[in-house]
Amino acid sequence: MEKMRAEFVDYMTGTRKLAANSIAAYLRDIAEFDAFLSEKGGSGIEKARQADVAAYVLRLKRDGRSSATINRRLASLRAFYGFMAAKGRGAVNPVMGVRPPKVTRRDIEYLSLDEVEALLGQPDGSVKGVRDRAILELMYATGLRVSEVTAADLEHVNLRMGFVTCTGEHGKARIIPLGRPARAALEEYIFSGRAMILRGKGGGGKALFLNYCGERMSRQSIWKMLKEYAAASIRKKITPQILRNSFAVHMAQNGADLKSLQELMGHEDILATQAYLNTSRNRIKDVYDSAHPRA
Repeated sequence: MEKMRAEFVDYMTGTRKLAANSIAAYLRDIAEFDAFLSEKGGSGIEKARQADVAAYVLRLKRDGRSSATINRRLASLRAFYGFMAAKGRGAVNPVMGVRPPKVTRRDIEYLSLDEVEALLGQPDGSVKGVRDRAILELMYATGLRVSEVTAADLEHVNLRMGFVTCTGEHGKARIIPLGRPARAALEEYIFSGRAMILRGKGGGGKALFLNYCGERMSRQSIWKMLKEYAAASIRKKITPQILRNSFAVHMAQNGADLKSLQELMGHEDILATQAYLNTSRNRIKDVYDSAHPRA
């Protein structure tokens, strides 16, 4: 089993080109299912049957796990057993035929334009402020995931042409334009702020965004930075995902078509992109209902 798991990691890294945190999530899901099988005295994960997967889903439901969590677990197992079948280690994928629970979509959280402006106006002219403004401007200008921001290298930014290149969660590269404010903020950071951070610390490697030790910034540090600026400006808790949502919703509100938005967001499933257009349409209907005398 350990050998198969190692081969699965190699496949997800090399062929699927998933990020390390995504692979870790797959492995956790697989390990939990394996533990469930051991607990019920099953024959092991390699010989699991459809009935075992169905029983696992029932256990998760009884434990109060959300439909989204259960679907993610099933997706991890589906990928694992699909890989095993390709390797000749199993003829049948036991996840196939198990009906996933229906997910009730929550309203997408996003910021208004005024809230975005207030947030982006928070960083000051210090070295830290110059770096943080570049991060915030880049995130709102492109809709990058926080993992994509931390993984960005200097070579991924083309200031002269005005775009950033990103290889997302599924290994598919995409080119995203940069607006003037984001280009200006990145230029100031790259040629001034980043050099100040690196003073006396060596070359700093190829990472775009650096912490004060001259090392690549972490997801946690960006979350913390965003939380601090949000508390001081808009006084509401936000996450990197909400800033990404704001990019998508504002694009949809201003006429972006579904296919273009899907490419910009790096979505494999166009249904994920459709949710942002639905949010935009719902807002327009709310405005109509409240403003039109015969609504």
